[in-house]
Amino acid sequence: MIGSKILATGHYVPKDIVTNDDLAKVVDTSDEWIVSHTGIRSRRVSLRGENTSDLATKAAEIALERAGISAKELGFIIVTTFTPDGLAPSTAALVQRNLGADKAWGFDLSTACAGFVFGLSTADKFIKSGAYQYGLVIAAEVNSKMMDFSDRTSTVFFGDGAGAAVLAPSEVGVLTAEEMHTIGDAEVVHSGRIAPLTKLSAENYPTIDAFAQEGRTVYNEVTTKIPNHIQDFLKGKNLTVDDVDYFVLHQANLRMIEKVAASLGQSMDKFITNLEEYGNASSAGIAMAFDQLNSQVDLTGKKVVLTGFGAGFTYGSLLLEF
Repeated sequence: MIGSKILATGHYVPKDIVTNDDLAKVVDTSDEWIVSHTGIRSRRVSLRGENTSDLATKAAEIALERAGISAKELGFIIVTTFTPDGLAPSTAALVQRNLGADKAWGFDLSTACAGFVFGLSTADKFIKSGAYQYGLVIAAEVNSKMMDFSDRTSTVFFGDGAGAAVLAPSEVGVLTAEEMHTIGDAEVVHSGRIAPLTKLSAENYPTIDAFAQEGRTVYNEVTTKIPNHIQDFLKGKNLTVDDVDYFVLHQANLRMIEKVAASLGQSMDKFITNLEEYGNASSAGIAMAFDQLNSQVDLTGKKVVLTGFGAGFTYGSLLLEF
């Protein structure tokens, strides 16, 4: 049976660094409050005209170079994002054009901050079909363009960035287990909603809302559901959390990840984090953190769990065995 392997990964972040002190000049907050509540000290923000497709393209170029393949060899491109350049064309179509990947088709996948996990799962199925030699999964977000900078409950968290992975067929697949869930909820986290018309008028023009979240509800949902989800997921593979070498969770909030680690009885040394420097980059956070792990550690013989959770409420995990 054909499996899929991850040939290479890469990530890219905008050059502009916005510290907590910088944010405190715009919104009523402080470095002390942000660090104590979130663990975030800075974030990268796109202030030079780079949109989601631009970040995605640059992350993809890095991953493709490391994989040693040309964009023209790609069969498909999946971009996971909930901050696309626009509703149409897809961000994936723009990346396909930017890369010159003229033999690849592409589409966007939107499961908010869980996107990279769902994107890898989807790509794995296409590779396993035997129809494609190479596939590209990119998680990319420009969260800053969706922020209400008067809302400190959301603004202090988010940063911009992109991470990418190149997949190819393999006799022994890396992705050995998965489990996904969705609990429909339109209010706890939402962004970019477009209201329907209430009357026909020449003054009608589409507008969208800024990102918003019920922070305490999100924290409680994650710290309650995710530890149980991870344990049940691993139990289904006759594994325990002690058998896992590394956990890469959605980079939402360091205090949240610490709480999950404690609930699982695991050391934070096993949890890969980058949000202290990059902030919460939504779906890109896991992709960027996994690239950092993949670039710094020989994963041969290791077990890695990727767990994403985001608006929906949508969450899921992948078990990668190298």
